[in-house]
Amino acid sequence: MSHEIRTPMNAIIGLDKLALRDRELNEQTRDYLEKIGSSASHLLNLINDILDMSRIESGHLVLRRVVFSFRDMLEQINTMVMSQCTEKGLSYDCRILGQVSETYIGDDMKLKEVLINILSNAVKFTEAPGSVTLTVEQTGCFEDHATLCFRVRDTGIGMDEEFLPKIFDVFSQADNSRKTKYGSTGLGMAITKRIVEMMNGSVSVESEKGVGTEFAVTVTLRNCEQKGADGGVDTQELYVLVVDDDKIAADHAGTVLDELGIRADVCSSGEEALRMMEVQHSKHKPYNLVLMDWNMPGMNGLETSAEIRKLYDNESTVVILTAYNWDDIREEAGRVGVDSFLPKPLFAQNVIEEFERIARKHRLSRAEKNRAALSGRRILLAEDMEINAEIMMDILELESIRADHAENGREAVEMFRNSEPGAYDAILMDVRMPEMDGLEAAAAIRALDRPDARTVPIIALTANAFDEDVQRSLQAGMNAHLTKPIEPDNLYRALSELIYQAEHGDGSEPV
Repeated sequence: MSHEIRTPMNAIIGLDKLALRDRELNEQTRDYLEKIGSSASHLLNLINDILDMSRIESGHLVLRRVVFSFRDMLEQINTMVMSQCTEKGLSYDCRILGQVSETYIGDDMKLKEVLINILSNAVKFTEAPGSVTLTVEQTGCFEDHATLCFRVRDTGIGMDEEFLPKIFDVFSQADNSRKTKYGSTGLGMAITKRIVEMMNGSVSVESEKGVGTEFAVTVTLRNCEQKGADGGVDTQELYVLVVDDDKIAADHAGTVLDELGIRADVCSSGEEALRMMEVQHSKHKPYNLVLMDWNMPGMNGLETSAEIRKLYDNESTVVILTAYNWDDIREEAGRVGVDSFLPKPLFAQNVIEEFERIARKHRLSRAEKNRAALSGRRILLAEDMEINAEIMMDILELESIRADHAENGREAVEMFRNSEPGAYDAILMDVRMPEMDGLEAAAAIRALDRPDARTVPIIALTANAFDEDVQRSLQAGMNAHLTKPIEPDNLYRALSELIYQAEHGDGSEPV
């Protein structure tokens, strides 16, 4: 059903996006198309929720057990929620109480899905000038397992006490009259509860009408040996000054740095920071890294950073430690000489990586260098549905990419076999096709006895969106797995990165 439903949705969303690129559209037609796109996206979310619930209830949803970076997961969540809060004029804060590990073993994708669902609801039901807060705490540890508690609190509209027992029921809504204003499938919290229970956890809620709501999610994960520094920085050489008026945030930063053997002093104001830096300067033992909170009373992070730059320019690297969106303060920070920023809450490995990145400035442009230009490239497109093929060829044409169309996997293999070596820069392969599917076609191309058969990037374009589908694509020899409806920017990024890797012998890591 995933494939059957997503395939026409791909055509609807794809054609709508292409139509909106026409600059000559009149205002009314553009308004219609934007509403079509919005409705299609809402319908796709509903479809995804129904499919997820179906898999859970049929016992087909299996949680992964992989080593994952807890800090990376939390940063991704915070980036997304911060953006949502900024758009609505809300304040957002993420706090870690005590100490959590850098890595755990579990299903980070599903855990992230749970937390984003709850946080997005908190944003949806809170009006400016309200706030949303995520608090994280490791509440227990037994043998090789750890218990983590995530609390999401908002100052939103709240819920009636009589509705709270029903909130995790399928298709339940606190107030059907608010459906139009807030929009909801009524499945999100039911899915959330079932996923949490699969993680040997629990989810609860407290709420008061007109005051706000707090969700508590407790899950059990396996412990994993923490990854240390990657050899680029000797932590014994780091001497860090943390400047933050928030005692919880400052204490947490000091704790995580101490865990990795990084010397750190903590202070609560810009004035105090300058005094401490003067002392260390006079001792000839200066701080080589200053983590500076941006928003402080008295002398704020901007003013303190400017003064540090004036007095100790060659001694200390200044990194802003902030819960704000970096894009909002980048210009001001750059003007006073701030080197970079780190998001709150702080993780020790972030400090190591950031210090190494700044110390080796020639790496700063690496991401840009590692993308190939797409104009003039030649692509082999395997797609059995004519309308989807037309959409993909139009999307490629926008970047001046030439595309040859194969109607099925067998034809794609023959076209590649009969082409000159190096004729195709990449292959876009639909997975579900007649005669020979995309998985078989990819494996057949990889097995050909020609120099480019192993190196040409092959990207799966498929409506099959589950983790096991991605694994099957990669096992068949594909380099990337893009889920329909295809986002043009994601496609361009995957093509440019994989083509660069193929041309420069950097390997072809899945993306």
